[in-house]
Amino acid sequence: MTGNISRRTALGGLAMGATAGSLAPGAALGEANPPAASASSGGVCILWPQAVEGPYYFDPKLVRSDITGGRPGTPVKLSLKFIELGSCRPLSNVRVDVWHADAGGVYSGYGSQGDKRTISTKGETYLRGTQMTDAGGGVNFTTIYPGWYPGRTPHIHVKAFLDETALVTGQMYFPDDVSTRVYREQAPYTSREAPDTTNATDGIYRDGQKDGGGTVLVVGQDAGLITAALVIAVDRSGKAAAAKQGWGGFVRGLLGK
Repeated sequence: MTGNISRRTALGGLAMGATAGSLAPGAALGEANPPAASASSGGVCILWPQAVEGPYYFDPKLVRSDITGGRPGTPVKLSLKFIELGSCRPLSNVRVDVWHADAGGVYSGYGSQGDKRTISTKGETYLRGTQMTDAGGGVNFTTIYPGWYPGRTPHIHVKAFLDETALVTGQMYFPDDVSTRVYREQAPYTSREAPDTTNATDGIYRDGQKDGGGTVLVVGQDAGLITAALVIAVDRSGKAAAAKQGWGGFVRGLLGK
């Protein structure tokens, strides 16, 4: 990707976000952070490649932490932390938008959706919301586990507005074994057929050398609530990407490919 770095800066995650292990059952969200904090104590942060925004973004102008909008599904507590690439300094007062599909794989606000492309949700705003990062760079959202739709593995979109001209976009994924368990055991997901795409077969997930992808959330579960966490490192200057002659080259350099 060779976009204008002055307008679209790099989005990244620490090693704990990129390699994404599972938390022990009952682990609190805060307990996902010690490995990242340890790895970053020397000022080393690993950039997470930017991902395509996708066709379903719009701004409903809803500043809210609970974005469920009455949609049924397995509860998810999403915790994101934004930090500066290199120094790992928390980024406060950054606007963060998240959005994703409901249990049936349908986004709010658009027509021609669903397995048969016959569902319209125009005028609806469920599973979308905005939060500003706190002094520690964190935001939290209450939502549900996203459903799949043809050709895509379950994912959550994120967009962060760093200032009036710079923004970053990305997509966050869940471990395949967690998705399999949710879709097999939890209503209303059980009313649909098995998904046709996993992380391993999703083109955007696998396209980390180009537009981004492959970043799996750190996930835990306790008493029916799924917790999902990620630390995101942002290169506000764009120098790291420019030094590698474009987005793709920078990502390949980090991955050693």
